[in-house]
Amino acid sequence: MAGRLAGLQYFESTTPRVLAHRGLALEAPENTLLAFAHALAIGVTHIETDVHASADGVAVIAHDTDLSRVARRPDPVGALTVAELAALDLGEGQHLPTLAEALDAFPDARFNIDLKSAAAIEPTVDAIRAARAEHRVLLTSFSERRRRAALALLPDVATSASGPRFAAALLASVVRGGPLVRAALRGLHAVQIPTRAIGLDTVTSARIRAFHDAGVEVHVWTINEASEMARLLSLGVDGIVTDRADRALEVVATLE
Repeated sequence: MAGRLAGLQYFESTTPRVLAHRGLALEAPENTLLAFAHALAIGVTHIETDVHASADGVAVIAHDTDLSRVARRPDPVGALTVAELAALDLGEGQHLPTLAEALDAFPDARFNIDLKSAAAIEPTVDAIRAARAEHRVLLTSFSERRRRAALALLPDVATSASGPRFAAALLASVVRGGPLVRAALRGLHAVQIPTRAIGLDTVTSARIRAFHDAGVEVHVWTINEASEMARLLSLGVDGIVTDRADRALEVVATLE
């Protein structure tokens, strides 16, 4: 596994990894520079985040398609310009940051970036290139088409399995087909998964071994309870994606 991950700054730190899901939003709005700063301040090295494109083609950090939950207005993120999005008050003096802002503000952080739309692909690639951040980001998407399109433009970045790629690997693991699992995960660096998918438990000792044998890390989302974090880490997962990075760091510390 080390061979495939070698040279990628994203994987340089030791495992298990704590990936702060949209930052640490206990005292900050999610997916903001303040939430990211809070996570990094307590010792997190990896930020999990999401990217859409603004109306004028800038990569903007936001999870939802529209602004109803975070800004109490119904507009789609993609209907507003980056200036209009920056003017929205999300609380605590925060706005929707651009990906460029986040990469510039936190030059040592690793970013796990979920491409939420096809329109976000080229602006995301442009922001990563401008920041020279290729080796400290991981690009992923539930859509295999979006993931492939991004990797065609940035072939040297880390990437994790899309929904279809992971489903194929999971089904291959049911028949204990090591070669089939490896084929399903060829060219990938991680699987980032829930604990259940397509009616199956995804995180078992046997499946983790199969995924590791295929050369990928196993990161599980979104885990917020300490007991479940400990259980998953005991099985051998490499990373926990969590809203409670503070809690996860405490659990990881008990393993050292």
